[in-house]
Amino acid sequence: MATEYGQEYGRMDRSEFRGSDLDERRRRIPAGLRAPFEARAWKEFGYVLLSLPISIVTFTYAITMLSLGAGLLITFIGIPVLAAGLAGCRGIGALERVRARSLLGVEVANPEPLRPKNRGPMGWMGAVLKSGVSWRHVLYSVLHMPWAVFSFSVSLVFWSSGWTLLTYPLWQWLFPAYGDQGGIQLYGDDGHRIYLDNPFEIGVTALIGLLITLATPWIIRALTTVDRVMVAGLLGPSSLATRVVELESDRGVVVDTAAADLRRIERDLHDGAQARLVALAMDLGLAKEKLAEDPEAAARMVDEAHGEVKVALQELRDLARGIHPAVLTDRGLDAALSALAARCTVPVQVEVDLPARPAAAIEGIAYFTVSELLQNISKHARATRGTVDVWHVEDRLMLQVTDNGAGGADVTSGSGLAGLAERLDAVDGILVVNSPAGGPTTVTAELPWRA
Repeated sequence: MATEYGQEYGRMDRSEFRGSDLDERRRRIPAGLRAPFEARAWKEFGYVLLSLPISIVTFTYAITMLSLGAGLLITFIGIPVLAAGLAGCRGIGALERVRARSLLGVEVANPEPLRPKNRGPMGWMGAVLKSGVSWRHVLYSVLHMPWAVFSFSVSLVFWSSGWTLLTYPLWQWLFPAYGDQGGIQLYGDDGHRIYLDNPFEIGVTALIGLLITLATPWIIRALTTVDRVMVAGLLGPSSLATRVVELESDRGVVVDTAAADLRRIERDLHDGAQARLVALAMDLGLAKEKLAEDPEAAARMVDEAHGEVKVALQELRDLARGIHPAVLTDRGLDAALSALAARCTVPVQVEVDLPARPAAAIEGIAYFTVSELLQNISKHARATRGTVDVWHVEDRLMLQVTDNGAGGADVTSGSGLAGLAERLDAVDGILVVNSPAGGPTTVTAELPWRA
């Protein structure tokens, strides 16, 4: 049994090795020479070939249904006919997205679905007719046909001509054997004809065919780029709908973040200042009872309570500083970040170059971002120094925090950086982390600038 496992394992290893070795040899061949033999080129060529018959059918359907529906609008029948035509174009769009995904590798999300305001056929027809998605699908069905004719003609001519000329030395013998001529006729009139029949001319013909064959996949790729744009622009969700989805997601992130912050504040108050204040009240009560019996003990207890008050006040200050410090409100980012850097466990140099103060919300998020990054430096980076740079570029507020620590920070590992990235994304911000193993670490954040 062990021998069988060993043989099977060895076969798998050898197979994987041969596969990786084959991939390595393929990568050594220039892309221009590989292109005619790659699956991508044949898929794109197949897409172009299928586009012509499909586009003829879709064009005919769209024009027929639109014309019939528009002509019958004088009667009630025109409305359901027009709605059925639009619904059919939406179905055609769904098939075209599948075809583009399979042959062109274009990942286009489904557009927003119909949302009838009223139930029943009338509500559905009204939703179809009012939907911009439906009319964009009709536009695709109409515009795709002339482009499909052009791309089909160009692709087929180049593809067939290239391979025909490239393989000319293999079938040139058919002309003298069955055609009573030496080869392909290059020129001819009543008294003179030129044939490609000697070895030099045959070789030049094959070379021209090779050049056309190598260029054809790139020509087809350029043609299918237009198809990619048409599918993504006309058959996918609109930019407004995409933006609405993004805003809904960002709103969820903001709500979750706010709820997490409230839970953190409640926990900090419950475990910190609130517990100290409860203990302080108990101590003062005991001191009050002992005041008459043992004034010295009561004085000691009051003194201890005084110390607890100071600690509780410091915890409340720290909690308020974590939410929105007074120095940020009064003096802006420069002073607030300098105060943050002074409390960091490693020396941190702060440089703020802003023409004016940003909006309070953006200022607060910037402060929180730097605060979290400096805490990471203190707890995890094992660094000896760090820097904080803040500047303004066009309509963006830029933050950059660097340290010379051990590196290895990763925003995708589910750490605090991931939550920070979500918080920034909720306001159209970006967080970029560059932290190779061994350091240094550079974290760059972008926020929208609103003065």
